[in-house]
Amino acid sequence: MCEHGINVDQLKLAIGQSDDAVAMVQQWMEQLHHLCDHGHRPETSAALAQASVLLGEVRGKLESAVESLEGEDVDTVSVERV
Repeated sequence: MCEHGINVDQLKLAIGQSDDAVAMVQQWMEQLHHLCDHGHRPETSAALAQASVLLGEVRGKLESAVESLEGEDVDTVSVERV
């Protein structure tokens, strides 16, 4: 980032790296969900499944942010904390 604006390529890269990290955590949540499901822990399994869904929503928001950067009006881009 710079003082007088945003380096869009760096921002896209940072968002992409964040998406990669969230994808990895989402995969872990899915594995833990299945482990708890097979271990007869339905409450824990359901909570982990919900967490995985929320992480999917986060990834969708990140993808939307990158797509917004492709447009003409770069100043309107925002990333929403979920």
